[in-house]
Amino acid sequence: MNTELLREIGLTDSEIKVYLALLELGSSTAGPIIEKSKVTSSKIYEILERLMQKGLVNFVIKSGTRYYDTQSPSRLKEYLQEKKRTIQEQEIEIEKLIPQLEIKRELAKNKNEASIHKGIKAIKNFYLNILDELNPGDEYFVLGANYGDHAMGIRSFFHKYHQQRADKKIKLNMLVNSDTRGTLVETTALNSEVRYLPPHLMSNMTTVFYKNKAFIFFLTSEPTGFLIESKEVVDGFRSYYDTFKRIAKK
Repeated sequence: MNTELLREIGLTDSEIKVYLALLELGSSTAGPIIEKSKVTSSKIYEILERLMQKGLVNFVIKSGTRYYDTQSPSRLKEYLQEKKRTIQEQEIEIEKLIPQLEIKRELAKNKNEASIHKGIKAIKNFYLNILDELNPGDEYFVLGANYGDHAMGIRSFFHKYHQQRADKKIKLNMLVNSDTRGTLVETTALNSEVRYLPPHLMSNMTTVFYKNKAFIFFLTSEPTGFLIESKEVVDGFRSYYDTFKRIAKK
């Protein structure tokens, strides 16, 4: 007998052995089924239970002993119909689940990515990337700006940078440390809104953010920056910015 079809419709090898053995035996206790099917005694009741769940086997109790028997083989067709109904129900549930899975997939694709950038050149390159990535009319935000330990060496860079930014019509929104008042390069004022944070909010940390990028850096003797690519993080910094703006002074 070709038992491959039974396997294809969902019966395991052990279920097939027990089912065929019981077809030949007729009503039987577990012992003869074990002997004829060659399955282990420790598994026989589990297998019979699965066959009963599939509607292919039943049992009666005689004198306190279970006697197992097969249902009519036509039950195989009913079993297939039940599987078909189950599959149809599962298809409906899968249709509901797919959008949720797609969201998880997109979140995985856009998972937060962070990278470390060291050296004053890396800091300058980040600012130059802003000029490349933003279009006329776009804007970006700076929170807690200062020149740090590199005031002399970096002023000329920012003087030229802000001129290029203004020429490209990119707006700058800055909340800077109060001790920088009167020390920012003149071109900073071009196409920008600059406000000064109160002393208790001063920090040597600068955060620059736009679109889905947030760059946090420290202009210490060994400048280090952390670039995070995440719209959620940028939205969080924007919330901080809007809060601090209320108490910052022009």
